[in-house]
Amino acid sequence: MSMESDLTALLKAICPRVSPDVAPAGTATPYITYQGIGGQSMQYMDKTLPNKRNTLIQINVWGKTRAEALPLIRQAEQALVAATSFQASPVGEPLWTYDEEADLRGCLQTFSIWSDR
Repeated sequence: MSMESDLTALLKAICPRVSPDVAPAGTATPYITYQGIGGQSMQYMDKTLPNKRNTLIQINVWGKTRAEALPLIRQAEQALVAATSFQASPVGEPLWTYDEEADLRGCLQTFSIWSDR
């Protein structure tokens, strides 16, 4: 499996509504989205690529209230750190946000994930 499919399966165990990038219009809350936001590129001196890669992944949990979103991002953090298919470390604490257009509260957290290439 790929890191992305492992990540999706892990997040779906927390919340069944998980989408890469953005959720489809009309998705019921709470839901989780995730997106790659870069990572550390590696290359050996002989110009070959290693068998591992590093990806920064932002996990976004959206709910009608902060009380709905915050416990899910905490569960996601616990599950990612405990994952055995890749190595994940939180880069910081969750950012609390508000989407005025959708009237949703969000918790966004970035993770550094090392996985097989």
